[in-house]
Amino acid sequence: MSDTAEPGTEDRPIREGHGHLRRSLRFRDLVVYGLLFIAPMAPVGIFGTLDARSHGAVALVYVVATVAMAFTAFSYAQMVRVVPQAGSVFAYARVALGQGAGFVAGWMALLDYVLIPAVAYLFSGIAMNALVPEVSRWVWTALAVVITTLLNLWGVRAAARVGFLVLALEIVVLVVFVVSATVVLARDGAERGWLSPLSGDGSQGAFSLSAVIGAVSVAVLSYLGFDAIASFAEEVTGGAGKVARALLFCLALAGVLFVTQTYLGALLEPVPSAELAADPGRQGSAFYDAVDVSVGTWLHDLVAVGKAVGAAFATLAGQAAAGRLLFAMGRERRLPRVLARTDGGVPRVALLCSAAVTLVAAVWAARRDDGMDHLVSVVDIGALTAFTLLHASVVGWFAVRRAGGPVVWWRHVLMPVTGAAITIAVIAEASGTAQSVGLIWLAVGAVVLVAQRGRTGAAA
Repeated sequence: MSDTAEPGTEDRPIREGHGHLRRSLRFRDLVVYGLLFIAPMAPVGIFGTLDARSHGAVALVYVVATVAMAFTAFSYAQMVRVVPQAGSVFAYARVALGQGAGFVAGWMALLDYVLIPAVAYLFSGIAMNALVPEVSRWVWTALAVVITTLLNLWGVRAAARVGFLVLALEIVVLVVFVVSATVVLARDGAERGWLSPLSGDGSQGAFSLSAVIGAVSVAVLSYLGFDAIASFAEEVTGGAGKVARALLFCLALAGVLFVTQTYLGALLEPVPSAELAADPGRQGSAFYDAVDVSVGTWLHDLVAVGKAVGAAFATLAGQAAAGRLLFAMGRERRLPRVLARTDGGVPRVALLCSAAVTLVAAVWAARRDDGMDHLVSVVDIGALTAFTLLHASVVGWFAVRRAGGPVVWWRHVLMPVTGAAITIAVIAEASGTAQSVGLIWLAVGAVVLVAQRGRTGAAA
């Protein structure tokens, strides 16, 4: 098998015997999946950490992070029109850079797609255990896996409908928070300066751009998952352009929601960022504590419940995206061919395999006191590596191979190269544990790739 995909292979009919996915998703469904995976209140859990790291400029962190991720969204929008197939970055890199690069992109994306749902399941289990302590958190975690897996096996449209209801609940909770916070700020004033969420609270000295950039490397975790929209390219009605628009719209909307809630949260925060930096144990509950003190316990509980339910069903989109990545890699014989089987247009074998791996990881973590730390430390490495190959795919397809018509240098070179520089910089800022796990996963993938080429050569 040649290592370079032939131009135009993305437009060829799928070979007989491969699985077919059913086209049933609309623009709204794509946005629901993207926002559900991201979670509209994603900053709540890491607000204190970002506030401490950025010296109080937590809203600015999300402004910068949204701009940084926009480069990745733009590259996705370019490639989804070229390769409107399930598998997302695996399919893009395979066509633009070759079979080997495609496998590496898909393999690294799997690390992200499998572990992000595990983190969300664990968060849900912890939250439910706090409400009903008589039931162990690993039981709640396993129950969440079972429920969302059944919904995904039911079909992508049914899962999208349930996801829309859950997303609506999260949005309602967020609106209640925004209104309540605005009323309190208008009545009692802000605990910090009105511009401090954008310029810093001054408790750790003058504004520090390096501190903001360092916090962005953590804030990027809030956005991981919006790319799952691209995994449904074969199931959307109306063409790949709709997927591209949904990607950009979802990221922009998430950015507005993230900046708004962190800006208001910072104004309500009575604890200076310097104190949060000196006491890491207070960072995890900083957002809840600020709401509790300024507005009341009722809103604290409402936000906590909304976050718990949202976390459980965020995995609905994550598990579905992971299943479709396994489906696409199985269809191209980069993973066992059985993963490409479909039943009524639903890749049930791939979904069950994804659910099994996620269940093991989530329950293992739920039974350990340090389980959350282990999972969170590695979730971004796979995605960021895949994003880097995505940017390379844009340059490879449009500028190097010139397969997409005339080269528009700002669109096909400047934007993706800048995006790749950003993702590489964020990888460099990741923890040593995360980098080590990423390298080990990459090494395992390299062994699998070499073994596949050996079998292909022997067969030839």
